[in-house]
Amino acid sequence: MNNLDSYPPTLRPKNNHPLNLDDPNDFKGPDPIQDPDPVPIIDLHCLDHKNLDEACKDWGLFRLVNHGVPLTLLEQLQNLAKQLFSLSFESKQEACNEKPITYFWGTPALTPSGTAITRDPQNINWVEGFDVPLCQLSQFQHQLPTLESMRVLVMEYATHLSRIATTLFEAMSKNLNLNLKATKSYVSEKTGMVRVYRYPRTDVGWGMEVHTDSSVLSILNQDDFVSGLQVLKHDQWLNVKPISNTLIVNLGDMMQAISSDKYKSVSHRVKVDKDIERISICYFVFPGEGVVIESSKYKPFTYNEFRAQVQQDIKTVGYKVGLPRFQHNQDS
Repeated sequence: MNNLDSYPPTLRPKNNHPLNLDDPNDFKGPDPIQDPDPVPIIDLHCLDHKNLDEACKDWGLFRLVNHGVPLTLLEQLQNLAKQLFSLSFESKQEACNEKPITYFWGTPALTPSGTAITRDPQNINWVEGFDVPLCQLSQFQHQLPTLESMRVLVMEYATHLSRIATTLFEAMSKNLNLNLKATKSYVSEKTGMVRVYRYPRTDVGWGMEVHTDSSVLSILNQDDFVSGLQVLKHDQWLNVKPISNTLIVNLGDMMQAISSDKYKSVSHRVKVDKDIERISICYFVFPGEGVVIESSKYKPFTYNEFRAQVQQDIKTVGYKVGLPRFQHNQDS
């Protein structure tokens, strides 16, 4: 896992000694984090609508407990992800040269072809990952055993995450008094995707720059031991503590638009650490194709229109503009 050949050439740590996970003195995490953890907690088994509403309005993010995903599955996904990333860079490239699973590094923003957008190596995000569209996995088998094992686990994982997303969105819709014809179409199972990330050891740059997600909901299974995720709250950056058997749920741009800005798409970033790498697995879900988002704050639009605009902005202005492009009386 610590072989530098496993990293993309532009992400290979410079002047870092190999990390020995058998040496407890070599296991150094990031800077100390807040204690107690400041993130609001939502219990999915005993869902409190008032607490959920407050978390969505004040934070745009919460920690989910009693979510029903087996702890063994969460651990298996993390362990298998580490095995997958430990493969050589060349073998990962070769294994994912055909869809549906794609391999990227340097930025999470993908072009329509699924290829990572290349940028100045000095300004890249220090991240590599696998992009896994869930709707195509059942017809996909891979000769690489590690990738095939990951496919099987992700399919099982996706059934739990789809259930969680639907339950949360229906509760949010009720809190917002939304009159939606088919709530499931706003968190369409067909749109679900998983991204598996590795953030290498480095003391320069960011694992991921400040951004908001374009999704309705994003559900994160983060490393149990290594912190890195930070969220913006009242103009202050807060560390999101890694706690075993919990999931982090954050709202994306689509949820903010659906709620007419009552709920927030939370700004977040990922910090890298010079001593230890970090693995995270995130599930994203979006409105179904053709679902029109109607809001008092924004012109009607579909997610496909939003995504196309984001991709155009990244190419032309160099960054995601996002929801402001769709505000009333704004030029697109």
